[in-house]
Amino acid sequence: MPTEVPELDDHDTLILTELQRDARTSMAELGRLVRLSQPAVTERVRKLEMAGFIKGYRAVVDYQRLGYGIRALLRLGRAEYARVVKLIEQTPEVVNAFNVTGRDCWILEIAVIDVEHLDAVVTRFSILTETSTSILLNMPRENATVLPARRENIKPAIRKVTGR
Repeated sequence: MPTEVPELDDHDTLILTELQRDARTSMAELGRLVRLSQPAVTERVRKLEMAGFIKGYRAVVDYQRLGYGIRALLRLGRAEYARVVKLIEQTPEVVNAFNVTGRDCWILEIAVIDVEHLDAVVTRFSILTETSTSILLNMPRENATVLPARRENIKPAIRKVTGR
């Protein structure tokens, strides 16, 4: 039986926004930012964690400082699902893996040291299926804050002009 999802109010949304900005914010500071007492904000964070809105906390690392000079998207064609998943799990260079619809079946984000390293990773996946690679030049938007989805926040599509 599905768990009932609690409605998020403005305080919950502000808490989620601030924690996505900086998950190391103390509960006292978080309370000040969202205008709640420290015990009240602590309880709300606990409820957001229990309800699954907050899945965890992690550090955002600098790939360049860790020695990875290239980040790339590796697109994979059709291949046996279990074999792709196994190879992804065996390849530490895969940072994110997405099983997708469309022309590609998988899009993998990878981090490698240099072109030689990139070639080695791409070759491992090329054994399974056709691949296509794009090197990421820059990321003007990365780890953006995600707010609760609300229909009223959807901007209308551009109205198409027809000949009628």
